[in-house]
Amino acid sequence: MTTGSPARKHATLWRMVMPGHLCPFGLKSKWLLRHKGYTVEDHHLTSRAETDAFMRDEGVETTPQTFIGGERIGGYDALRAHFGYRVMKEGDTSYRPVIAIFAVAALMSLALAWLVEGTLVVPGVPERFIAISMVLLGLQKLQDVEGFSTMFLNYDLLARRVVPYGYVYPYAETGAGLLMLAGLLPWLSAPVALAIGTVGAVSVFKAVYVERRELKCACVGGGSSVPLGFVSLTENLMMIVMALWVGLRALA
Repeated sequence: MTTGSPARKHATLWRMVMPGHLCPFGLKSKWLLRHKGYTVEDHHLTSRAETDAFMRDEGVETTPQTFIGGERIGGYDALRAHFGYRVMKEGDTSYRPVIAIFAVAALMSLALAWLVEGTLVVPGVPERFIAISMVLLGLQKLQDVEGFSTMFLNYDLLARRVVPYGYVYPYAETGAGLLMLAGLLPWLSAPVALAIGTVGAVSVFKAVYVERRELKCACVGGGSSVPLGFVSLTENLMMIVMALWVGLRALA
């Protein structure tokens, strides 16, 4: 006796496909459903009026909308949650942005070592890693200096006393990192990194470990989801170590 192949799972998707707008979340929903082994009954909403009528009839406020087994799952985020993926909600925190920066900085420092010295095992790799990390972190802040300075005021002790410091900080961090990476002007880069690193370390330690406040770190710019804590303290301690190393080497 032969058995047929098991029936494929079926889902119904309603999404906007208009001449001037192709909903990206609709495409993502369709891909995710197919990735999970579903056949997709794909309905296109081709006009604003058609979309509004669909949302009114279904009692929803957004599209796309996915239905599985006659049950409405919801939009793309709801679909991801249905399949067990983590969905970031308002107020959630994640270390992913800063981990990504540190990982790329490490790989860039190794790439430079291979390019310049032809080997990955060289004394300058940790130094380059810290300098590149400073540049990348500063770059994140420079994308929205206004947003960063506002978030920075939540915990930085110097910025609270001298508000313009929050606007200067991204340039100071980026500039010091670039000078250290190039090996230029240690008399300038070391004091700058030491100053901002020390103030930052004291500010983070006070806010997190003394006052026990739950804040988000401005280390990757305004609107960051990174929690203020050990990673933020580590960023500042790295700047202090780098500043001392560069300064002592310049004096030797």
